[in-house]
Amino acid sequence: MTQAELRERAPRGEPLTDYDRAQAAVYLRLLDAEAAGADWREVAQIVLGVDPQQDPARAETMHKTHLARAHWLRDGGYKELLRPG
Repeated sequence: MTQAELRERAPRGEPLTDYDRAQAAVYLRLLDAEAAGADWREVAQIVLGVDPQQDPARAETMHKTHLARAHWLRDGGYKELLRPG
């Protein structure tokens, strides 16, 4: 999946999805940016490929939902990656 294929909203809740697997690198980049204290608008532009100046609502929604999903994976959802099958 490319940035153009990013959904406006990341999945919520369980289970881990194919979308999550495809976007793992995006989730990691979002967590790294958060840890570095990067401005969410810059992150939306660079990582998510959406311009917060032209489409602020979409940029904010994408950033918030994908970062929330990254937190879920970091905080326990990753365990599903370790399960067989």
